Amino acid sequence: MGMAQEGRKRLTADDWAAAALAALGDGGLAAVAVEPLATRLGATKGSFYWHFANRDALIQAALARWEELHTEAVIVSVEEVPDPAERLRLLFGAVLGGAERTRTEMALLATADHSLVAPVLNRVTERRIGYIAKLFGDLGLPPEAARSRGLLAYSAYLGHAQLAHATPGMLPRGVEAKAYVDHVMGALLPR
Repeated sequence: MGMAQEGRKRLTADDWAAAALAALGDGGLAAVAVEPLATRLGATKGSFYWHFANRDALIQAALARWEELHTEAVIVSVEEVPDPAERLRLLFGAVLGGAERTRTEMALLATADHSLVAPVLNRVTERRIGYIAKLFGDLGLPPEAARSRGLLAYSAYLGHAQLAHATPGMLPRGVEAKAYVDHVMGALLPR
């Protein structure tokens, strides 16, 4: 083993996927490029090709990571709360506060017609709306009304994400942000 390799950490496929997801959030799908990522990671292109056959495989890994961290893990953490209204409040508080999440969300929405992004974006959107609809159903709404309310809530989130991305100064911060979440919840919860 040469001196150059002794100081380097052996990278995993997950390290590469995490770097690709960060690059996607910073600069869109075009920013997911092997050479700049290798430089960012202090690695060689050989390290990349040890884990991935090509750039598309890396994009797929980054998208899987996004789906897991920003959808499934969020749902798992919210499910720990027994009351469905509190789960909704926790969910909205979490998703309305993540600037990093909105950058990635906007980058993916901007490339929604890309052959690798489209199926993941569709699956994640359906999962998110379905989960929110389930929460509204748990609050007693019939399935059609719960689905409609879930779609409205998710649309509100996407609008919030767009504002956070394009004009972040328009959104409330600190104490006002909590009051804003309370207001959103008051508008969405069944009476």
